[in-house]
Amino acid sequence: MDTFVTVFLTIVLIAFCVISYLGKVRLREGKARRLAAHPTLHPESTQGLLPHIDASLCIGCAACTTVCPEGEVLAMLGGRAFIVNGHKCIGHERCVAACPVGAIAMVRTAPKANTDTPSLTAEYETTLKNLFIVGELGGLPLIKNAVNQGRECIDIIRNRMRTARRAEPDVYDVLIVGAGPAGISASLRAIENKLKYITIERDEVGGTVAKFPRQKVITTTPLEFPLYGRLPKTELAKEHLLAFWDMVLNRAEFNVCTDSMVNDIRRLSDGNLLVLTATQQYRARHVVLAIGRAGNPRKLGVNGEQLGKVMYRLIDAHQYRHKNILVIGGGDSAVEAAIALAQQAGNHVTLSYRRQEFTRVKERNAKGIRQFVDTGRVQVIFNSMPMEFRHDSVVLSVAGRLRKISNDYVWIYAGGTPPYEFLRKIGVGFGSPA
Repeated sequence: MDTFVTVFLTIVLIAFCVISYLGKVRLREGKARRLAAHPTLHPESTQGLLPHIDASLCIGCAACTTVCPEGEVLAMLGGRAFIVNGHKCIGHERCVAACPVGAIAMVRTAPKANTDTPSLTAEYETTLKNLFIVGELGGLPLIKNAVNQGRECIDIIRNRMRTARRAEPDVYDVLIVGAGPAGISASLRAIENKLKYITIERDEVGGTVAKFPRQKVITTTPLEFPLYGRLPKTELAKEHLLAFWDMVLNRAEFNVCTDSMVNDIRRLSDGNLLVLTATQQYRARHVVLAIGRAGNPRKLGVNGEQLGKVMYRLIDAHQYRHKNILVIGGGDSAVEAAIALAQQAGNHVTLSYRRQEFTRVKERNAKGIRQFVDTGRVQVIFNSMPMEFRHDSVVLSVAGRLRKISNDYVWIYAGGTPPYEFLRKIGVGFGSPA
């Protein structure tokens, strides 16, 4: 009798587990079908990368659906993987590595015409001959992509030069604008290919990365730089990458001019490009723009925004303790800043966002902010807009009603102003290439 009861209970337990598992599968597939049916999940308004799944090879193991840091880019439908949140994909390629049968490959998507993205060929060339754009400015995010594009662009230029006219003594083979991930990668490749080059950076080597918060994880994919090879770490903090770049700076061949901003680029009658800064002018056969999209921080135009307590970048959260802090924005930078500041002793952090929910943050940041809200370490006020910044407070409009909160510091994350005006000034076209 005891044996019968044991067998019966075992069968019941197994049946319960199977039914529970099948129920979860049905729920996941139902959600995946709803997502796949949504008309905005495969936007083509920006150039980017998407996984292409060969259905004839897919074995339905679901490994690809769980590895992406962005969450739910892929899901299982009918025992096969499908794209359900294509707009979240930024090219980590972990799904490619996770597939045991090689059924996934990353493919580039092209922008629609008339979008707010520079027109580029497959070789990164703009509508201005021999002017190239690499990195995020071309519409493709992720540091890994910028590094790869910088390297590939120089290879393209080198191949063109094999059949080009001979070098001129006062003309650079290539001039690189920007010393961030793409610019440094391009510079190292130029050294490797023995090209005559110069790199110009308006700030410091590292570009926007140098302004990221301390210990910020800036890549979850190993990077590979010319001359140095692969940086093996899966997760790389800002400090590690800056330390590597500091080593690069010590190379005698690394020819960079910092604190120098490009004001204009013109085509000369001999076919070369003339690059103008405030104090110098350079002639180059090819120019690579690796200047990113962020540009200058976008301001809100709110009364009191000029106060010293209002800032647009957080470098070191450890400097701020026992303060009342307001963070404005709903993207990854705003959420990461709110979390970093809330981790400091005695801080009271409020996050103000104009929408009713977060819709454009990475999965890990969405989970992180939920945990901080649940534990009371961050207060989120949705449907809110700042109306006035005062010396000791901030006035918010919350669902149409004014609310005053005590405040010592404000960080605004409203995005940046992309350098589109500069691109149009020098003759770069926008939209899909003809």
